[in-house]
Amino acid sequence: MHTLHELEKQQVGLRLNTYLVNELDEMTKTFSVNRSDIIVEAIKAYISEHKALMLYQGFESACQELQQVVKQKQPDNLSTLSDLINELD
Repeated sequence: MHTLHELEKQQVGLRLNTYLVNELDEMTKTFSVNRSDIIVEAIKAYISEHKALMLYQGFESACQELQQVVKQKQPDNLSTLSDLINELD
């Protein structure tokens, strides 16, 4: 959820290649929306996709780390939690 302050609009300038502006203008006519709406939705989709990608990469890394831990043999002398604590000290 966003605060009211975060939902306020702020003007941002950007420069685009002419062919992108032309395609953008075609979409505004096709879908009866303005440029800003299309750009805002594109940015939201881009951010959402990359956040999900970072989450999945982190999850994959954690799974690989867990697999390595599970594959390692537990030493015979560490059969209880107390043994493990003593080993770590």
